[in-house]
Amino acid sequence: MESKVINLLTKNNRRSKVKLELGIIPINDMKFGNKTAVNGTCLEVNKAELEALIKEDPLVTGVELHIAKPGDNTRIIPVKDVLEPRCKVEGSGVCFPGFFTGEEAVVGAGKTHVLKGAAVVTTGTVVGFQEGIIDMSGPGAEYTPFSKTVNLVVDCKIQDDVTRAIKEKALRLMGLKTARYLGEAAKNVKPASVETYETLPFVEQAKQYPNLPKVGYVYMLQSQGLLHDTYYYGIDVKQILPTMMYPTEVMDGAIVSGNCVSACDKNPTYVHQNSPIIHELYKRHGKDINFMGVIVTNENVTLADKERSSNLSAKLAQMLGCDAVIVSEEGFGNPDADLIMNCRKIEEMGIKTVLVTDEYAGQDGASQSLADSNPLGNAVVSNGNANAVVKLPPMKTIIGDVKQANVIAGAWDGSLHADGTIEAEIQVITGATNELGFWNLSARGL
Repeated sequence: MESKVINLLTKNNRRSKVKLELGIIPINDMKFGNKTAVNGTCLEVNKAELEALIKEDPLVTGVELHIAKPGDNTRIIPVKDVLEPRCKVEGSGVCFPGFFTGEEAVVGAGKTHVLKGAAVVTTGTVVGFQEGIIDMSGPGAEYTPFSKTVNLVVDCKIQDDVTRAIKEKALRLMGLKTARYLGEAAKNVKPASVETYETLPFVEQAKQYPNLPKVGYVYMLQSQGLLHDTYYYGIDVKQILPTMMYPTEVMDGAIVSGNCVSACDKNPTYVHQNSPIIHELYKRHGKDINFMGVIVTNENVTLADKERSSNLSAKLAQMLGCDAVIVSEEGFGNPDADLIMNCRKIEEMGIKTVLVTDEYAGQDGASQSLADSNPLGNAVVSNGNANAVVKLPPMKTIIGDVKQANVIAGAWDGSLHADGTIEAEIQVITGATNELGFWNLSARGL
């Protein structure tokens, strides 16, 4: 009997690879028009239609749509999230899965079209002190990747007599709906180019390149308390234990930002969709490494939860048979403890680690960079010092509420000058020291 069962189980038991094709549709211009559509490299947006879609939420009391282009004399403040419009063309699920009933299917395979160069930027005060700034020109533009994208900015007013958590949810869902709406314009457009990403189930993946070092990625997601949320298939990652995912899932929006942490090192949804660490690992896959997959983990408040999640992250790295892993952080201070725990426990299993983070080393750069450390954390990539001070000149156009410049993390009372100049740490700028290495800052030991 047992042999018959084994024979049935093993008969024709071929596991297929997970393959995602990203169809790239370049966008370098945007304008309002009669129909939402892609015309060449210009994205036209039906303003009235999109406003009506957003206003379907009874919590929305007002909405203004703006277009901000590279080089514009424009400041967007406060920035909640940034998203890239994408659309599933073939394969299961939808982009940004899990937020609405019936969207529980696994993503990361098939074909997805990308409006590359376009972005949705949401603005609306939720926390105030932990939201950011995007300048489309001037010195501030050099610190944010989103000065280089053509942005549809959604300035949304939410009912006042609700909690900040309810406001955050409304703004988050509004951003997802807007990005989906724009993404649909790409569905029947022929891509200018196609990028292909493939991953095997990890047992087969290990066999594919047996002579190359097996490398995994421990992907830390912000989840430390109210309004410090990140979502995996619509679930707040505070509620999960570390788990494995195919890298392509993140390209379809399986990870969505919902947090209001400091702007400089928060991972907006756009950055998750375009994770430079995942893309670089794919580039080197089959050449000098065997990319085994991604371990998603959270960042916790209590010591017991930190210990539990880091234990399980290390166990999963061991189960994947990794020779080395990259560990990336989101946030600073308390998350530094999670970063170092992951590092130490994985290293103690004989698996090499490289840590990716940023620094809060004081305005003079002389202070301790992280709140925690360990001798085993001896390979670290820094994405800059968030405490460095910058002066942002006044902008002709303000989208949002410039008064938030006095309370945003990294600023101080008086940061906003009478003439519109803002003097503050680069901590206030969205993406300035992004801990996935999405932008251009780094640091070197001397």
